[in-house]
Amino acid sequence: MNLPKKVLVTGGAGFLGSHLCERLLNDSCEVLCVDNFFTGSRQNVLHLMDNPRFELLRHDITFPLYVHVDEIYNLACPASPIHYQNDPVMTTRVNVHGAINMLGLAKRVSAKIFQASTSEVYGDPEIHPQPESYWGHVNCVGPRSCYDEGKRCAETLFFDYYREHGLKIKVARIFNTYGPHMHPQDGRVVSNFIMQALRNEPITVYGDGSQTRSFCYVDDLVEGFIRLMNSSDEVTGPMNLGNPGEFTILELAEKVISIIGSSSKISFLDLPADDPKQRKPDITLAKEVLDWEPKIRLEQGLLKTIAYFDNLLSSS
Repeated sequence: MNLPKKVLVTGGAGFLGSHLCERLLNDSCEVLCVDNFFTGSRQNVLHLMDNPRFELLRHDITFPLYVHVDEIYNLACPASPIHYQNDPVMTTRVNVHGAINMLGLAKRVSAKIFQASTSEVYGDPEIHPQPESYWGHVNCVGPRSCYDEGKRCAETLFFDYYREHGLKIKVARIFNTYGPHMHPQDGRVVSNFIMQALRNEPITVYGDGSQTRSFCYVDDLVEGFIRLMNSSDEVTGPMNLGNPGEFTILELAEKVISIIGSSSKISFLDLPADDPKQRKPDITLAKEVLDWEPKIRLEQGLLKTIAYFDNLLSSS
C-alpha cells in the first residue's frame, strides 16, 4: 500500500499557496499549510479545512520548523510592492532566514524542496524577453531591493545547499500571475484595475501605460509548479514560469473596463521608482524540459478573476 506524499506549503494561505494546496489535495497528497497570515488569509483555505488530509499551522518561517515531510514548497513571502515595502527588513528576513530554515528542514528529513523565486531577480531588464541565463539589472539599494535582493540571495542559498549537501532543489522564477484569492488591496495591477472598475472609480495607470507585463493565470502556474517538482533530480532550475503573451498596462486597463462594462476613466500618475519597463518570460526551457506552457487566455482568466472580486465586494 502506497502512503500519500506529505507536502509542506509555506505561505500556503496566500494567493498562490492556497491554489497549490488545493491542487495537491486533488492529487491525493497530505498537505501541511503553514502561514503567519501577514498577507495570507484563512478565508483562502476555508474550503479545504474539512479535508482530513489538510492541516493548517500558524507559523513564521523566520523561526525553525520541525516536521516530517517528503516535499517542501517554499512560497512564504509578501509578493506585492505595497506589502513587501511595508516592512522591508522583515521581507529580507523571510527571504533569507526563511530559506535557511526551510533548507535546513529539507536537509534534516531528506525532503525535496521548491523555491518560489521571481522575475524580479531580473530587475529592470536590458534583455527582452528574459531567459534564465540573464543575470539581471537590479538596484541593490532601492525601495524594491528587500524583495529583489532577498529572492536573489535565496536562490544563492538553494544552489549552495545543492552543491554542498546534495539537496534535491527546484527553483522557479515566477512572472506576473493573477486569479481568485488575490488580495484586494495588494496594489498589483490586475487586482487594482478590477477593484477600481467594479467600483466605477478612476483606474490608476502609472507612467503613460506603455510599460509591458505578461499575465499568467494561476491554474497554469500551479501546473508548472507540479511539473517542475515532479521532474528528474537533475532538473534544478532556475526555470521561468509565466505567460509570454505581452500586454501594455494601458491595454490591460482598457480590457478590464470593457469586460466589466465599467464607467471608470483612466487616471495617469507618476511611475514608481525602479518599476520595470518590460517584463516577459522566455519559457523555452519549461517547454522543452516540462512540456509546459500556459493554456488560459487573458480574457478567460480575467472573467474568472472579476467574478471572484465581484463576489468579494457584494459579500462585504
